[in-house]
Amino acid sequence: MRKPHVLVVDDHELYRKAVERILVRAGHQVSTARDASEAMQLVTHEPVDLVLCDVKMPGISGLELVRQIREVQPDLPCIVITGYGGAEASLEALRAGAYWFLEKPVEPAHHDVLRRLAAQAIEHGRLKTENRLLQRQLHGRYHHENLIGGSPALRRVLDVVERVADTDSTVLITGESGTGKEMIARALHWSSRRAERMFVTVNCGAIPEELLESELFGHVRGAFTNAVSHREGRFALAHGGTIFLDEIGDMSPTLQVKLLRVLQDRTFEPVGSSHPIKVDVRVIAATNQKLDVAIREKRFREDLFYRLNVIPIELPALRERREDVPLLAAHFLRRAADEKKLGPCTLAPEALEQLVRHDWPGNVRELENLIERSVVLRGKGEIAVADLPPELQGGAGEPAHAGAESLRPAQTGTAFHEVVDRFEADLILRALEQTHWNKNQAARLLGLNRTTLLEKIKKKGLAPDA
Repeated sequence: MRKPHVLVVDDHELYRKAVERILVRAGHQVSTARDASEAMQLVTHEPVDLVLCDVKMPGISGLELVRQIREVQPDLPCIVITGYGGAEASLEALRAGAYWFLEKPVEPAHHDVLRRLAAQAIEHGRLKTENRLLQRQLHGRYHHENLIGGSPALRRVLDVVERVADTDSTVLITGESGTGKEMIARALHWSSRRAERMFVTVNCGAIPEELLESELFGHVRGAFTNAVSHREGRFALAHGGTIFLDEIGDMSPTLQVKLLRVLQDRTFEPVGSSHPIKVDVRVIAATNQKLDVAIREKRFREDLFYRLNVIPIELPALRERREDVPLLAAHFLRRAADEKKLGPCTLAPEALEQLVRHDWPGNVRELENLIERSVVLRGKGEIAVADLPPELQGGAGEPAHAGAESLRPAQTGTAFHEVVDRFEADLILRALEQTHWNKNQAARLLGLNRTTLLEKIKKKGLAPDA
């Protein structure tokens, strides 16, 4: 691993060298600059982990240098060293974006302070960089353009996601278990202006009723037994971001009343407190229950339903979009092989046909788990029908899609291959349409080599107007 790289900026050569010696002894790689211009050249052309700069320098001041660095590298920590102490100078440095400040001169007794502060600042910058990279990865994974499928049913859902993502409207997502409700909620968050803030998830069905109120709204010290300190709730944590209330249909009537108030005026009171807290948060709720039935049975408040159901999104079951099964299977095959560090796996045409015919009561989650299990047990190579669970080897189920006929015992092997060939052509066309006929992206989506895809396109005579 490379040594942390520290840049020392000061117009006094003796002071630069003194600070350089302290940091080199601490195990850092150190570069120096006489002014802000030299410093910006180094920052923009070399990997720097920390900048220590003087306030008073010819030309651009140290505070202005910090501001310029923040514009090009917001995660790079800066420590300001000033010969003019006092609270106002310190606050000015922090307002400019500095990580911390030190006063000149750095006496020998303060060398340990400088070394510890430099190490802390470097670690702080590293964590900020890692967090930003993680956010980008999450954005890539959950952005709505990366949700797999090209069926009309899914396209309608994604069209709604695209239109409402950058609003603050409350969304209610319904659908069977395993259809991807949390995935859609995350897509809404990561496609919105709130993407830089937190996405907070609460499973209302997994937390006991007596704890859920504290989990949502927090509590103050002494609110109940064992409440020995103040604790922030999930709504406070989600301030500026999004809160996802999963399994909202399982929430008790008492908490439904309190949630209604949050939706009405965006305020809540922690357990044991009488002081309301205002919060800026977007609410996305989800349930696999039929809320109209719950309302008739007096288990769910009708007024809360209307507050939640501003933007309704109903996710189709996987059996209602069978044409997406091959794309999903290819995606899960590739991801499972990568995560398990196994060789490439493919699905035999007959096995793929069985997957398309299956009813998938567990929806996308069931398909994902089945593919992972098949990849782990198979290791690498082609997954055949015999490698599938017994319930997928019998041939029961619906036809692959509206345009493909069910195979009957009287049909010949030639007829079977014709059906598979038409199915394969349809699958390739959907992948090409989803990637706007970018053959490299379509090949990755299908888990094929680009040359193999080009051969199939040519052999089947596929074109954008097919």
